[in-house]
Amino acid sequence: MLLIKNGLVVDPATKREAALDILLDGEKIKEVAPMGKIAAPADVEVFDATGLIVAPGFIDLHAHLREPGHESSETIETGTKAAARGGFTAVCCMPNTKPVNDNASVTRFILDRAKAAASVRVWPIGAASVESKGEAIGEIAGMKDAGIVAVSDDGKPIATAKLARQVMDYCRSLDLPVIEHSEDVSLAAGAVMHEGVTSTRLGLRGMPAAAESVCVARDVQLAELTGARLHVAHLSAEASLEQVRWAKSRGLRVTCEVTPHHFTLIDEDVQYDSRFKMNPPLAAREDREALLAGLADGTVDAIATDHAPHEPALKDVEFDRAPFGILGFETALALALEQLVHSGRISLMRMVELFTTGPARVLGMERKIAAGHPGDLTIFTADQPWTYSVKKSASKSRNSPFDGRAFKGGAMATIVAGRIVYRV
Repeated sequence: MLLIKNGLVVDPATKREAALDILLDGEKIKEVAPMGKIAAPADVEVFDATGLIVAPGFIDLHAHLREPGHESSETIETGTKAAARGGFTAVCCMPNTKPVNDNASVTRFILDRAKAAASVRVWPIGAASVESKGEAIGEIAGMKDAGIVAVSDDGKPIATAKLARQVMDYCRSLDLPVIEHSEDVSLAAGAVMHEGVTSTRLGLRGMPAAAESVCVARDVQLAELTGARLHVAHLSAEASLEQVRWAKSRGLRVTCEVTPHHFTLIDEDVQYDSRFKMNPPLAAREDREALLAGLADGTVDAIATDHAPHEPALKDVEFDRAPFGILGFETALALALEQLVHSGRISLMRMVELFTTGPARVLGMERKIAAGHPGDLTIFTADQPWTYSVKKSASKSRNSPFDGRAFKGGAMATIVAGRIVYRV
């Protein structure tokens, strides 16, 4: 048994923000009660959360653990250790592995490796198309039976409207969300950053914001046609957000996520430094302001990291040649506190919702701090100062633009299935 005492419980599912004690028995929550009211055995393990916030376990809808096939950049073991340090109790891993997770055998391999090596829960996402090539629909039903929680061809969009419709129709019958990397590849071809004054000044080929929003518009209309659950990954453009807002106003089952780097940085921050190269690229100032408004007004459903590790040999090259992607697990909570809560843009409750009940709803799950629910908890501070050092990261890779940044607040402990998997 594990007793969490004296913490401020913030639970969006129950709308509670109160000083409570939580007793975990095995993998489940056994009791939640006012401080000092739980009669626990004398030998119970006690975690004193005085001055800390206790939330349902954080869920990351969008991560790349690289295994199988790219273990030089990350493994399930190292990636989930980094996730635990960031306060995440569950991560959804994208299918662009080698081989691609497009069949049940690869899904089972990932889950077997996770069972043996992972610090936190690993929920695989299966490929929407065979080898994510966009030519034929993947073995989705078999992967669902094996354990996937969604489908995506992340790293690229589902190639054609015809195939996207087929995937949505099929996934509607299986009650699986379709997670879309929204990008018109003809508009984005060859681009390495956002199209604008900064790209011109740097002499780098730019991608217009419309490369994203045109694809979002396509998929929103297909979601209306099929009735499918569509989730827009790493949304970055104001016009894309307006498409999602319109879809929600129509009652469509459309959701979206935003990454911490997109609500923190803009294209003006880009240097000749591949740590600032990601896809979608850092957008214009007005796009970031729109994202911040969407996070505040409820249009955005979740914060997701798009944790995308690359070994130094791949990233330490010319900007044009480097792969897209940055680390995300260990800085996500701190950036959310900095940009959203400490700035007064949203409440602490709303921030916790974006990491917990929001992503859970996207997956058709429920997350709450109540008896009988999974013993997954994230315990964090909102004000303790610290500095992020990428050299000390649990990840195998080092590609973060936030190295050396000072923060206030971050994860203090991560509890998965009643077990402390990370503690400061």
